[in-house]
Amino acid sequence: MLTVASVPAAHPYVAAVVDTSRVTLLPDPVPPGATMAGQWWPPRLLDPDYLQRQIGTLDVLHVHFGFEAITVPDLRDVLDVLRHAGIPLVLTVHDLHNPHFADAAEHLARLDVLVPAATVVLTLTRGAAAEIRRRWGRDAVVLPHPHVLPIDAVGAPRPSRRDPVVAVHGKALRANIRPWPVVDALLGGGLPRHRLRLDLDSEALEVPGSAEHVRRYERAGVDVRVHRRFDDDELTRYLTEVDVLVLPYAFGTHSGWVEACHDAGTSVVVPDCGYFSQQHGDPEFGYGPDGLDDAGLRRAVNACLARPAPSGVTDCERRERRRRQRAEVASAVADVYETAVAARHDLVCRGESAAPPARSTGC
Repeated sequence: MLTVASVPAAHPYVAAVVDTSRVTLLPDPVPPGATMAGQWWPPRLLDPDYLQRQIGTLDVLHVHFGFEAITVPDLRDVLDVLRHAGIPLVLTVHDLHNPHFADAAEHLARLDVLVPAATVVLTLTRGAAAEIRRRWGRDAVVLPHPHVLPIDAVGAPRPSRRDPVVAVHGKALRANIRPWPVVDALLGGGLPRHRLRLDLDSEALEVPGSAEHVRRYERAGVDVRVHRRFDDDELTRYLTEVDVLVLPYAFGTHSGWVEACHDAGTSVVVPDCGYFSQQHGDPEFGYGPDGLDDAGLRRAVNACLARPAPSGVTDCERRERRRRQRAEVASAVADVYETAVAARHDLVCRGESAAPPARSTGC
């Protein structure tokens, strides 16, 4: 059984793609000065000195998130440690544009280091894989995102509503979430009878101008709800309370919320600035640095509202499909680890690594 260090380990996506019958996943090392339980950031495994001390305890390093906290020189040093130890790097490119930063330059600079050096590159959609090939000449393995909601909630019966709810969730207004133009467009008319709902995490009201938007939308009849960030159960319940969810992302690549909507049977309308529509073929609208296509947004929402929404029955086919997909993805990731270890083994045996691998390869 291979031992994998994941950056991070304690993340729902990582839990979904690890086959524990074939892989031992190391827990996240606690960073110095951690202030909360379960804190894994900044990731110690991307500290070259710390990683050097862990040689002999892992077979694979798999990087998902968190490397924005690491300088480019330190990332190069991490790669040197891995190369000298004969430990493969597996990289999943979730984001080609980090959703927390408007300027993509620094994120891409880090990917410029990681992508060429990775033994295997993974991503979630064909579009992202094509972009990776154009920029870095690497062929990425495309594995779909497994279900996000608990499997018993996937395809669960949905309530019936006379007036469907069209919703926008602004979360905490991180850099790529710009809900105001989206809500304005939805208030512009041209939609069948519906109720419009806007949710915001409490922290959003700390962003300058947000309180004024909230007051304006309340006067316009929008159902505005400001609350603490949803936990898993609250997110599941929210997705049964809304019929069409519009994602107000002005940039980005992939979205776990697309997956959660698919699990819950909630229609989702996605922007065309990333590869969100390739996750499940959802209708999209123009949104990005050049602005919002108001008419395109309303057409996409209309298309969702025109579809009859099944209610009161369990979608057993959806549930079983997602259950099977999760098992298939976890098996494929385990295969990737074995392939990566074998590839590094071959390099070491040919003398292309400066030191023997952490564990005996038998060569």
